[in-house]
Formats: sequence, structure tokens, C-alpha cells
Amino acid sequence: MANRTLPLSDRLHDYLLSASLREPELLLRLREETAQLPQALMQISPEQGQFMGLLLQLIGATRVLEVGVFTGYSSLCMALALPPEGKIVACDVSEEWTAIARRYWQEAGVSDKIDLRLVPGLDTLNQLLASGQAGSFDFAFIDADKQNYDAYYERALQLVRPNGVIAIDNVLWSGRVADPQVQDESTQNIRALNAKLHQDERVTLSLIPIGDGLTLALKR
Repeated sequence: MANRTLPLSDRLHDYLLSASLREPELLLRLREETAQLPQALMQISPEQGQFMGLLLQLIGATRVLEVGVFTGYSSLCMALALPPEGKIVACDVSEEWTAIARRYWQEAGVSDKIDLRLVPGLDTLNQLLASGQAGSFDFAFIDADKQNYDAYYERALQLVRPNGVIAIDNVLWSGRVADPQVQDESTQNIRALNAKLHQDERVTLSLIPIGDGLTLALKR
């Protein structure tokens, strides 16, 4: 029994995966390919991907917004969880990384669900708002450059419907947010957004210690 979240040793984490992870072979191959990249730590954990897929099913999501695609693991987890008519607007700027994503989306048969926009994320979010799509998304996942986290959140809050969910990744930032000696720009931006969200009455909030920390904000 415990009255606080258990720390995850390697042994306990291995058990968590063995007892709960239902990762299709295709997702495992994508994860293994991504692990060979110098930026491999940018990929979400498999248990987080599975959790996000479950969230989409719980809220009956059909329209999803993703800011930050990388090699497409999170996009693929979500696309597989969406119904046949489901759509993801996926924002990234890297042709190199998203070329990997496209291969796996194609193999999984979900390419038609994913609208990839290779321009700066804020440009896409602003265009969606300008075209009258405020309140039309069920779920938004933010996992991109930290200097724009607050701007992504504010636009996502306009784009999701009431009772829609915004998920924000890396909010524990490998523990650096809790170390006062760490004062780099990305860490300060995450701290600032965490503090803002804590007081934001526009949403109902929970910070989940999964992966690198995942904040869930339910739009009121």
C-alpha cells in the first residue's frame, strides 16, 4: 500500500510493461528504429502511447491535433485508437523524421487518417483558428519545442471543444523542473506553464507521472 506514487525501478518498470503493454509488432519496430537515432529520447514511452490511445476511446474522440510528430509513434498510437472516420492534424517541421513516420503510417493503413502539416506549429494552429475550426477538436497533444509551449496551449485551448482534452508532454522534464539550480530556457518555460496551468480556471487539471510527465487539461 502507498499514499504517494511509487518510484519506478527498472525491475518494476519491466513488470509494468509485461503486465499491461499491448504493443503491436509494428509499433515495436518503429520504437526500435527510432532508438537508433541521436534524438531517440524525444519519443514517448510505449505505456504513454497506449494510455493516450485509451484516452481517445474514453472521450469518443474523432478529431485530434498533434503538435510535434517526430518519427510518428504517438501519431500511430492515436490513429490506431481512432474510429475509421477519425482524423489527426499533425504538425512538425522535419521532413527527415516524419519520413520515418509516413512509412509506418502507410504500413499500418492509417495514412488517410493523418493530415501532416510540415510548417511551424503555430502557423498551422493559427490557420486552423482563422478557418473557423475553434472548438472542433476532441483532443490535442503538445510535444514540441518548449519555447512555444504556452502559445501552443493557448491555441489548443481555443481549438478543442468543451470537455475536450489537452495533453502536454515533458512537464516533469527528467526532474529538472524541480531543481532550482537548472535555469535554462526550456526548463523555465515548462515551469512557467506548469505554474500557469495549476491556477488556470478554464480547465480541470491533472499531472500524471507517466513517461516524462503528462499534464491532462480538460476544457471546461
